[in-house]
Amino acid sequence: MTTDRNRALVYTIIVYTTFVKNITLSADEHLIEEARNMARSQRTTLNAAFREWLLQFTAQPESAKEYNALMHRLKYVKAGRHFSRDELNER
Repeated sequence: MTTDRNRALVYTIIVYTTFVKNITLSADEHLIEEARNMARSQRTTLNAAFREWLLQFTAQPESAKEYNALMHRLKYVKAGRHFSRDELNER
């Protein structure tokens, strides 16, 4: 910040950004407007909400892979008998 009687204050802000790729999507105008309103009510933007959805969407296959790996590791486990539906739903 620099100050002088004859000069205005000067502020320097350093902004770091990551590179992103833009995409174009098509959707019904009414649906887009509803989505914007929903995002606004959550105090975010439609763009930020989409990025969050994209993260969740791409994480799903990893969760499925982890589940399948767990089932493969536990395939040796045998219950010893067949359980009825009522037994399985008991708490």
